Amino acid sequence: MPLNRRTFLGTTAAAGAGVAVVGGTALPAEAEARGQDVAAHGHGRPPKRYAFSVMGTTDLHGHVFNWDYFTDKEYDDAGHNDVGLAKISTLVDQVRKEKGRHNTLLIDAGDIIQGTQLSYYYARVEPITGSGGKRGPEHPMALAMNHMRYDAAALGNHEFNYGIPTLRAFQEQLDFPLLGANALDAKTLKPAFPPYTVCRLKVPHGPDVKVGILGLTNPGIAIWDKANVQGKMTFPGLVEQAKIYVPKLRALGCDVVICTDHSGLDGSTSYGDALPYPENASSLVAEQVPGIDAILVGHTHKEVASRTVVNKETGKSVVLSEPYMWGMRLSVFDFALEFSRGRWHVTSVTADVRNANAVAEDPVVSRLVKAEHDKVVAYVNQVVGTNGAEMRSTEAPYKDVPIIDLINHIQAETVKAALASTEYKSLPVLSQAACFSRSAVIPAGKVTIRDVAGLYVYENTLEARLLTGAQVRAYLEFSANYYVQTTGTVDPAKITNANSTPDYNYDVVSGVSYEVDIAKPAGSRVSKVMFDGKPLDDKAQFVLAVNNYRANGGGNFPGVATAKQLWANSDEIRNTMIAWVKAKGVIDQAEFASVDWKLTQNGVAVF
Repeated sequence: MPLNRRTFLGTTAAAGAGVAVVGGTALPAEAEARGQDVAAHGHGRPPKRYAFSVMGTTDLHGHVFNWDYFTDKEYDDAGHNDVGLAKISTLVDQVRKEKGRHNTLLIDAGDIIQGTQLSYYYARVEPITGSGGKRGPEHPMALAMNHMRYDAAALGNHEFNYGIPTLRAFQEQLDFPLLGANALDAKTLKPAFPPYTVCRLKVPHGPDVKVGILGLTNPGIAIWDKANVQGKMTFPGLVEQAKIYVPKLRALGCDVVICTDHSGLDGSTSYGDALPYPENASSLVAEQVPGIDAILVGHTHKEVASRTVVNKETGKSVVLSEPYMWGMRLSVFDFALEFSRGRWHVTSVTADVRNANAVAEDPVVSRLVKAEHDKVVAYVNQVVGTNGAEMRSTEAPYKDVPIIDLINHIQAETVKAALASTEYKSLPVLSQAACFSRSAVIPAGKVTIRDVAGLYVYENTLEARLLTGAQVRAYLEFSANYYVQTTGTVDPAKITNANSTPDYNYDVVSGVSYEVDIAKPAGSRVSKVMFDGKPLDDKAQFVLAVNNYRANGGGNFPGVATAKQLWANSDEIRNTMIAWVKAKGVIDQAEFASVDWKLTQNGVAVF
């Protein structure tokens, strides 16, 4: 595992200073001792009380600046949120000034290196892994986070999107450890990353406060990034691994134990029973694993300033906080400790979040990453073709619109070409697509890379799976769970996202026509499923062009994960789309746009 340069490669601390411990290995701590006296004391006696703070981010997804690379302007949304590490850095500096720099720690809960064109560029266009024997550039997120002096970060599932070599290259560039107690080597079942780190906070005239930070990632990686991790890494449950490592941290003498979990709060699981471990397990960790004081939560892109969960075994409270995604918020945990019976004890923990839109960007971070940002802005504004008529995704969650038809058309064409010389060449090809962004636009006139990339924001790749007509019907029915059962007035703003189903888990399928009746209960909404002008034959065979996330079980759609794989591509669907536009030169809606599905209410079309 790589050394934490800031902690491990600095000069040895002065006599009496502690050691930093990562993954159970004791190493010299940094020369600059942390901590300062925050309680009145005299005559050399240990202070009776001490306070410190832990700041946390999560789901940064490649955001350094308050910039939207898809719209080529400053980020803004309905809540006027701001994004990016440059803003968060200013908040971090404020907290350090308030609390005393040496009384603070800074951690992250994962999903760092995927999500913007800035992060994509340094994974695929000018990769940090290098090429042609040349060393790769430093990742913009590493530049920013090293400057901000993070103490640790958990692995997120999107860390694996670009493959393990890219993740390892990023890890080597960091001055702090990437933690993953439940990311194990598939052969040895030993940790593939440091499970934990221990930081010492110096208390003048008193014993150090030892803070153990345990990192836990998402078991769903085994499904979502199967192509990158199968046979290489395995991902057991958060509760199971926390039960192993929290006692170890306490045995090392940790006065405080904090978890940073890339796992949501509520115990839900998008992949059903495909894995024996829940996807969103942070509350379960707090409830079932004794010895934890606080948990920084990630993964679900929600803002939960503070939540308290009582541990079933000890009856003690555990405080959890999830800051909003993309650097919109900074969580701040405030710890109060008391010295008694020869050691420090936590007496209280509180948590809150701070809003990035209240501050200016840190000019140092802005300067550090400006060259990389400018290079990516130039890249995404390259013109790749033209478009005859504007297409928008605004109504895509409830209408069959051309912009989603474009995705399905390109995917189906790509799969047909791939299977042209195989025994499956005569089978009809269907395609699935979801609305990843309701603000995507392919403008009339010139079309740039960012226009196409903004339509397909994820790093998904394309596969072909063999399905029967009955499986296609079941797939459509499952997808229709996305709608709220509605028998009265139909308001587009209120009929989608039933049971918190995200837009990306509502698929439309091209190549067949069908109706979805939102007046009917879930499980009996899809009707009039037609193929080639005739009712769908349940026994007929079809090829489904499907993204790897869905094919590997993401969203728990029926049939597809166990269906026979006929073909798979390693290139992102986004790149396939850009290449298609380049090759065509002109996007002509007459080639692909048609209304093949519609919403009804008791059989009557609602739009």
